[in-house]
Order: sequence, then C-alpha cells, then structure tokens
Amino acid sequence: IYNARSIKNVARLKLARWFNEVEKLGADNFYTVIDTFKTHYDTILNFFVNRATNANAESFNAKVKAFRAQFRGVTDIPFFLYRLMKLCA
Repeated sequence: IYNARSIKNVARLKLARWFNEVEKLGADNFYTVIDTFKTHYDTILNFFVNRATNANAESFNAKVKAFRAQFRGVTDIPFFLYRLMKLCA
C-alpha cells in the first residue's frame, strides 16, 4: 500500500482488503494491529493526499527528549530553552 503510488481511495480499498485477509487468517496476534489501524484509519489515509509524514517533528521531539534527559533537574528554564534553541535551530 505504501510503496505503490496510489490515491487515498485506492489505499482505503487496499487497506480494507488487507483487514479482511488478516481476519480470515484468524491470527490473534494481528488483532491489536488491526485495532490500532482502525483507530487511526483517517490519519493513516491522509498520508496519501500529499505523501507527507511527521517524521521531522518526531525527530525533533526525540532530540529535545535526549537533551532534557541529559540535563535533569534544570532550574534555570530560560537558559535551558536558550541552549535548546542554539542546539536545534
């Protein structure tokens, strides 16, 4: 579904077919995955509108989290934000 260049409606159809195939298998392990996909169905399909992801935001959040973990117990928040801006900007 993701590798082929397709539009949102085609992806919706392919994803629904995949759900049906997995449900026919009867493998209990995939029910959690299917539930997650169904919960975020519209968000997943929005990828096919302009094929954009939030990978940049996730990468930035990971950098902020790592930087924050390095400096636990920061009391000077403005200086922390200044350092963060200098490192990530």
